[in-house]
Amino acid sequence: MKQLLTLCLAASAALAQSNPFLGRWDLTIKTATDSYPDWLELSNKDGKLDAYIQPRSGGATHAAEAKLDGSKLVITMRAGRGGPAPTWELTAAGDKLTGSIKRDDAAIAQIAGVRAPTMNRPMPKAWTDPEPIFNGKDLTGWQPIGNAENHWVAKDGDLLNVTKGANLRTTRTFDDFKLHIEYNCPEAGNSGIYLRGRYEVQVEYEPEGTEDPYHSMGAIYSFVAPTVKLPRKAGQWESFDITLVGRRVTIVRDGTKTVDNQEIPGITGGALDSNEGEPGPFYIQGDHTGGMRYRNIRISVPKK
Repeated sequence: MKQLLTLCLAASAALAQSNPFLGRWDLTIKTATDSYPDWLELSNKDGKLDAYIQPRSGGATHAAEAKLDGSKLVITMRAGRGGPAPTWELTAAGDKLTGSIKRDDAAIAQIAGVRAPTMNRPMPKAWTDPEPIFNGKDLTGWQPIGNAENHWVAKDGDLLNVTKGANLRTTRTFDDFKLHIEYNCPEAGNSGIYLRGRYEVQVEYEPEGTEDPYHSMGAIYSFVAPTVKLPRKAGQWESFDITLVGRRVTIVRDGTKTVDNQEIPGITGGALDSNEGEPGPFYIQGDHTGGMRYRNIRISVPKK
C-alpha cells in the first residue's frame, strides 16, 4: 500500500511538472475600459483537460475545450449571444499566469493570475465574544458599492434595502470568523451575503423549482449545496451562523447544520476581487430585488 501511494504521488508530481497549468488560479481580467476578478481550475479527467471557470457574474462553468498548444494553454469558451466563442491563450511561469482573451483572433482583454492559496488552517481554539457590526440605527461601518443608487437604510433596528440598487459592504475587513446574521427574505426576493467579499452565501426565495440546490437558500453560490432542505419561510425572520476558516465553511440555518466544513474552491460571481489570501469585507447584495431585511449582525474572530 505504501509503495502504491508513493507511485501515485510520483505520478501526480510528474503530471504537474509536465503541465504547469494544472490547479486553481486567481485571475484578474483587464479590458480597455475595465478590470474584474475571475477564477480558473484546470484538471485532468481521464486524460482530457477540463477548464472550470468562474466568470464575472453568474455561476462557474466548464469551458467547451482546453488543450495544450506547445507551451501555451488554449481554452475555448462556449459561444453566447455576443458572437463567436472567445478563446483564452495562457502562458505559465512558476506560480503566475499571463495571457489574453481573443475573439476572431483579436485580443479583447488581458489576463494575469497567480496560483490560488490553499489556506489550510486549523480551527481556532478560542473565539472573541460576538461583536455587533450593524448598530441598528444608521449605516455607520457600512458603505454602498457599485454605480447604482443606494437604497439601504436603517429602519426599526433592521438593515433594509427599500428597492434594488447598490450593494452594501462593511468598511472593516475580516479573515477567519464566526458570523451570526438574521434575514427576512420576501417571496421572489434575491440577495446574497458575501464572505470576505468573495464567496456568496445565497439568500433567495425565487419561485419554487426555479433554483437547483447549488443556487438555493444557504448555498455557496454554484459551488456548495446545502445537505439539508428546510421549509421556505418567505417574509419571516431566519438566521445563519456561518464559520469560515481558510476555505472551509460551516453554515447553520435556523439551528440546523446545512453545510458541514466544506471547501470553497474559489471566488463566486460578483466577487469584489480575487485576492483570496487576504482579509476582505462582508458585503450584502442589493442589486437584484428590494424588500430584503437583515438584523442582529454579529462577528467573532479568533482570539490571539
